[in-house]
Amino acid sequence: MLKIDGLEVTFSRAGADPVRAVRGVSFEVAQGESYGIVGESGSGKSTVLRAICGLAPTTGGQITLEGTPLPAPRSPAFYRRVQMVFQDPYASLHPRHTVDTVLSEPLAIQGFERREARIEAALTDVGLGPDFRFRYPHQLSGGQRQRVAVARALILEPQILLLDEPTSALDASIQAEVLNLLDRLRAERGLTYVMVSHDLAVISHMCERLLVMQHGQAVEELSREALRARAASTDYTRRLLKASVGYTREDAPA
Repeated sequence: MLKIDGLEVTFSRAGADPVRAVRGVSFEVAQGESYGIVGESGSGKSTVLRAICGLAPTTGGQITLEGTPLPAPRSPAFYRRVQMVFQDPYASLHPRHTVDTVLSEPLAIQGFERREARIEAALTDVGLGPDFRFRYPHQLSGGQRQRVAVARALILEPQILLLDEPTSALDASIQAEVLNLLDRLRAERGLTYVMVSHDLAVISHMCERLLVMQHGQAVEELSREALRARAASTDYTRRLLKASVGYTREDAPA
């Protein structure tokens, strides 16, 4: 479904040295699969997602969708098939736009008909319902805002969702609700997910396979079973797995 081959992303700015944020990263995602990307902050994992959807400069390598290389800039047809849910629900919605406006805009851009029915169906699908249609973001909780963001991504009926830390800004109980929502929608619609997270428990729950990144490079690829068995082949991944367990009594100084 989606293939990343030798992806390079370099940010350049006048008077400053270029920054190689992604260095030769490659992976493939099958149709209907949920694929995870993990790593510490600054490892380049979110930049990979932004490069896929055309928001970061691809300076090398190739991204293909069902065997077809993606053009730059991305075409409107691409956004019918691929949508992204961003990390911060407080920043990804316009504060002066109602939920109705947020959901109407992509439908208008893509020329969809029956917009009112589609908006109400999208809100129902994410567990909000039409009562939320004319509310503003400040009238919503963090979990409700992220549900609106998911509805906005799904309203164009895409095949692929790019999920950039979709629950990291939410409380633990709300995280579980949003993750269960995403799990259910993927099962019902046969969606393909590429999910970035620093939380290995989230990735273990949501994804069949994952890529570990460090300093912009791919370190290793693991299956869900290998992750749960903590069967890593590199020192970095083993340290990452150990850190994910958190503080234990054995870590206390003598």
